[in-house]
Amino acid sequence: MIRSSLKLLIIFLCIVFVSGVIGCKQELLSPSHVTDSTIVAGRDTAGLVNGTGKAVKFNHPFGLAVDAGGNLYIADVGNNVIRKMDTTDLVTTFAGIGSVKGSTNGFDSLATFNKPFGVATDAAGNVYVADAGNNLIRMVGTAGMVSTFAGTGIAGSSNVADSVTFNSPLGVAVDGSGNVYVADYENNLIRKVTQAGIVRTLAGSGAKGADDGLDTAATFNLPEAVAVDGTGNVYVADNGNDLIRKITPAGQVSTFAGSGQPGKSDGTGTSASFNSPFGIAVDAAGNVYVADSGNNLIRKITPDGTVTTIAGSGSKGANDGAGNAASFNTPSGIAVDKSGNIYVADENNNLIRKITSSGSVTTISKARHFGSITTVAKPKKIR
Repeated sequence: MIRSSLKLLIIFLCIVFVSGVIGCKQELLSPSHVTDSTIVAGRDTAGLVNGTGKAVKFNHPFGLAVDAGGNLYIADVGNNVIRKMDTTDLVTTFAGIGSVKGSTNGFDSLATFNKPFGVATDAAGNVYVADAGNNLIRMVGTAGMVSTFAGTGIAGSSNVADSVTFNSPLGVAVDGSGNVYVADYENNLIRKVTQAGIVRTLAGSGAKGADDGLDTAATFNLPEAVAVDGTGNVYVADNGNDLIRKITPAGQVSTFAGSGQPGKSDGTGTSASFNSPFGIAVDAAGNVYVADSGNNLIRKITPDGTVTTIAGSGSKGANDGAGNAASFNTPSGIAVDKSGNIYVADENNNLIRKITSSGSVTTISKARHFGSITTVAKPKKIR
C-alpha cells in the first residue's frame, strides 16, 4: 500500500515538473490578432545585458529605427527600455531603467517606460517612442532627456489640446518635416502629431474594418506599425486585416497589398497575402519592407505593389543563411539603413537580425552583401 502510494506520488510530481517545463517554454506572442541573414546581436535567452554580439541579451525586442548616422534603436519591450546599437555593433541602454515600469521623465536611465513597442528617429537625432502601456508618445532628445511628447496617459482618442489621449499606441514614424505619425492600435486610428504638439486623426473612423476612402471614412483593424516615405505617403501594417495600407498626403486611404485573408502568397497588390504583419519600413527608393510575423517571413513590396519574399523559410527557427535557408520566430520590427541593409527584431528569438545588401551568406564581421541574414543581437499584443 505504501509502495503504491509512493509510486503515485512520484508519478504526480513528474507530471507537474514536465508540465512546468513545457509551460515555461511557451512563446510570448506579439500584438496580433532572397537575402542573407546573420545575427548581429543577442542570444536566444531573455535578459538585459549590454555588449556586442552573442553576449547581448534582449527581452522581446520589437520596434526598430535607424538614425542618419547608422545607429540602431531598439524598443526592448520586456525590459521596458530603449537600447542603442552603434555602428561598431556595441549595444547599450539608451533610456529607461531595466524592468522598472513607469512614466517618469528625466535623463536617460532616470526615465521609465511601460511596454515601449515602437521607435522612430527624426533628422535632428531625436528618438520618439510609442510607450504603449502608458498610452503616451515620448521623446528622447539628443542630450538624453526623456519627455512626454503627446498624450495624458489616459486611454482614449481625444485630439483636444492639453487633453490628447491614445489607446495602446504601438507604432511611430517621422516625416522630413518632423511630423510624427502614430499607429493607435486599440483605437483603430492613424494619428498625426505636429512639432507644435497639435494632434489630429489622419485616417480611420475608430470602427474596425478594411474600408478604403478619404481620411476618417476609412477603417482599420488593429494597426500595428507605420512608415513614411520621402513624398509623405504613410504605410500601415494593418495587422487585424492582414493588409498593407497606404495613406497619401491628401488623406486617401487605399489597400497597397494583401488580399485580406491570411496567407503567404507573393504577387501584385491584392493577389498577395500576409499573416499578421507587424513591422513596416520604407527605403529611399520607395520599396516597402514588412515583418510578416505570422508567416515568419520578411517581405518586400516595390512601388508598383509587387510583393516578394526576401528572407525566411516560413518555419520557426533562428537559422542564418541566404533567402529561404534562414528562419525567424515572430519577426516584429523592421528598419532599413541608407545602404540598404535591413534590420529585423526577431522577437521570440530575442535576436536582432541583419539582412545585408548582396546575397552571400557570411558572419556579421564579413557580411557586406544583400540577401545574407546574420544575427546582430538577440517578445506581443498589448496585455
